Formats: sequence, structure tokens, C-alpha cells
Amino acid sequence: MEVSARLNNAPMSAQKARLVGDQIRGLPVEKALSVLKFSSKKAAAIIKKLLDSAIANAEHNESADIDDLVVKTVFVNEGASLKRVRARAKGRANHILKRTCHITVKVAEYE
Repeated sequence: MEVSARLNNAPMSAQKARLVGDQIRGLPVEKALSVLKFSSKKAAAIIKKLLDSAIANAEHNESADIDDLVVKTVFVNEGASLKRVRARAKGRANHILKRTCHITVKVAEYE
């Protein structure tokens, strides 16, 4: 039994979100939630809400016991980039890419 939760177009770069995802991959959900709670990264708060959603999905849809759940996989894919322009001196412009990412968290019962 594997249950997932997915967030599309999270407003951060995939590289920064992967750093947090790598920290919780393979951990029991209680330990993963505590790691995310005390992390100072912006991605930690977003992934914590997503992990809570995956736990709720497992409990409601599959009648899984929360104590037996483990974070099976976490993967972060690059999303669309919003293209912006910043005015510079002498009529020039710099391009700004506001990156987004797609985050997927899967939880499964510990075997």
C-alpha cells in the first residue's frame, strides 16, 4: 500500500526543495515531521504540509495506522519558470527566472 500527495507549481527552485526532500526520504513519518518542523528552510514548511496531507490520505482512504507509516519516496521535478524583466542602466534589461517545482511525497506502511 502506497499513498501519495502532490503539489504542483510550488514557488521555489527544485534544487532548494530537493535538499529538504533528501533529508526525510526513508524516515518514519514521526521523525520526518520533527525534522521538517525544526528546519529553517522555506521548503520545509511546504513539504511538511504535503506530508501531513499524504498521512491523512493514507489514514482516510486506506485505513492505515499512522504509527506504521514511513516516507517511501520524495521527488521534486522542475516546473514552469515565470519570466520577468528588471530594468537596468542605459536602457538595458536583465532577465529574472522565478522558478517553480512539482513535489510528490509517497508514504507506505513499514515492512
